[in-house]
Amino acid sequence: MPKVPSSSPSSASAVSGAEPLPTSYEAGLQELEKLVGELESGQLPLDQLLGSYQRSAALLAFCRDKLQAVEEQIKILDAGSLKAWSAE
Repeated sequence: MPKVPSSSPSSASAVSGAEPLPTSYEAGLQELEKLVGELESGQLPLDQLLGSYQRSAALLAFCRDKLQAVEEQIKILDAGSLKAWSAE
């Protein structure tokens, strides 16, 4: 799929697919939440909208991968069976 360059990098939401992924789950989630808010506002120009959507998809995949990796580690620690989470 060809990448569409952002023609107006006037804000932090003007991102391209070449931007590196965050170093942590928390940083990825924070950026994703910010982008979702911007997307939901309906105030982004079309080129920024597309770039933000692409970045959001990449961040979502990144966060899901991080969560899956932690889940696998928990399964290993719990001898192969995932236990139900209890906040108590």
